[in-house]
Amino acid sequence: MDLYGISVPMTNHPKLDPGFIPMGLFNRAFLQTATKPVGIALERADGQIARVDTRIHGTAEYAAADRYYLDRLVKTLLWMKGGFRVYVSGDRAMFEHLKAAYADKGSRDFDFHFMANVYERPFEVVYADELPAEKDAPQAIGGHLEGCRIGFDAGGSDRKVSAVMDGESVYDEEVVWFPKTNADPQYHYDGIVAALKSAAAHLPRVDAVGVSSAGIYINNRTMNASLFLQIPKDLFDAKVKDIYIRAIRDTFGDVPFEVANDGDVSALAGMLSLGEANVLGIAMGTSEAVGFVDKEGRITGWLNELAFVPVDAAPDAMVDEWSGDIGCGVKYFSQDAVIKLAPRVGIELDKGLSPAEKLKVVQKRMEADDPAAAAVYDSIGVYLGHTLAYYYELYGMRHVLLLGRVMSGKGGDRVLAEAKRVLREEYPQIADVILPSLPDERFRRVGQSAAAASLPALRG
Repeated sequence: MDLYGISVPMTNHPKLDPGFIPMGLFNRAFLQTATKPVGIALERADGQIARVDTRIHGTAEYAAADRYYLDRLVKTLLWMKGGFRVYVSGDRAMFEHLKAAYADKGSRDFDFHFMANVYERPFEVVYADELPAEKDAPQAIGGHLEGCRIGFDAGGSDRKVSAVMDGESVYDEEVVWFPKTNADPQYHYDGIVAALKSAAAHLPRVDAVGVSSAGIYINNRTMNASLFLQIPKDLFDAKVKDIYIRAIRDTFGDVPFEVANDGDVSALAGMLSLGEANVLGIAMGTSEAVGFVDKEGRITGWLNELAFVPVDAAPDAMVDEWSGDIGCGVKYFSQDAVIKLAPRVGIELDKGLSPAEKLKVVQKRMEADDPAAAAVYDSIGVYLGHTLAYYYELYGMRHVLLLGRVMSGKGGDRVLAEAKRVLREEYPQIADVILPSLPDERFRRVGQSAAAASLPALRG
C-alpha cells in the first residue's frame, strides 16, 4: 500500500476491511527514509513533560507525508499522555502546520478545545529551540482488599457494582442504562446512587467506595466523559464535575473513596488477576477504554484515552462522530467495530436497536457458530494484532488484559486467536514478548467493578 509516497508493506489484512493501513506499519515505513531530526514535547499538569525525538524528511517531495506523520504523532501523544502545551523543535514549517491544525477552527479543533477543558488552561503550540526534559509522576494504584468495600463501574450501556468483603466479592449486578443519550444529570445521579445502595444492602457496613468510569478524572472530579455527552456545559459544570463525590457522600457520609478512569481500573484488574505488573488493560465496550500499570505497579498520570488515538492510516477510514477524526481506536475496538463490519457479511441490524442490542444480535449468531459473525470477529482480531504491536512501541507493556462486552463469549476467543496469529506472522520479534489474555467469562463482565473496590485506602 502507498500513502503520501510512503510504501507500507503488509501481509495480514482484515478480510472485511481490506483498505486498513496499520498506523504502526506506516510509521515504521516513514521513518526508514526520514533523516531530519525534530522533537515534540507535551506539558501537562504539575509541570509533567512527555517528550519524543523523531525524524521527518524535510523535503518538498515528502512534505505531505511529513505533515501527516507529525499530525498523527501529536494526536497520539495528546490522547495517550495529555497536555495543554505542545512544544515543537527542529522544523519551523512543520511547527506552523501544527499550530494551524491544533487551533480554534483548525483541523484539530476538537482536540484543541478538549485538552483546554481537561486541564483548565489555554491550549497552545509553541516553537522551542530546545525541548524541556521528560518528567513523569507515577503513583501507586489500588490493591487495597481489607474491609467492606463497594466497587462501581459506569459504562455507556450498563452499570456494574460489586460488594466486596476482605477481597472476596459477595454480590455483583449489572443494570442496563442509557447515560450517553440522557441530558438530565439527575438520571445519572439516581443510577449511581441506586447501584451503591444495592451493593450496600449485601454488606454489614461500607468502609470505602471505588469508582471506575469512562472519561477523564482529576482529583475525583469529572473533567470530560462521553457518558455525559448530552448534558449542557452549564449543567455539566454544576452537576456532573462532582457527581461521584456527591453520590458517595450523600449515600454513605465521609467514607474514603477514589474515582478512576475505567481503563486504569482495567489495568489494575489485570495486575490483580495476573499477579504481575506492566499491564495494558483494554476494555472494549461502548468505547475503547485503556489503562496502563507500569513495571512497578503504578499508574502514570497519562490520559490513556486510546479511543481517540489513530490506528488506521487509510484515507477513507471511518469517522468518529464525536471528534470528527478518522481511523481512531473507538471504531476498531468497541461495539462500533462490530456494528460497522456486520453489514459487510450480510448481517442486517435493525436501525431501531440500540448499539448494545445490535452487538447482542451478532453475539447470538457467534454463539451459534455462524460463519458470518465469525468473520466480523476475525477482522477485529486482525485490527487488534497490528495495533497491539503499535501499542507496544508506545508503552512497552508485557501483559494485555482484554475486557468488555465485545470480548465476551466465543467472539472474544476468536479476536484473541487472530490477534496472536497476526503478531506471530507479522511481528515475530515481539510475538513472545506481548502476552494478551482474557479473564474468565464472569470477570470479563464485572471484573472492573470488583477491582474498583480496591482503589481507596482505608484511613488510619
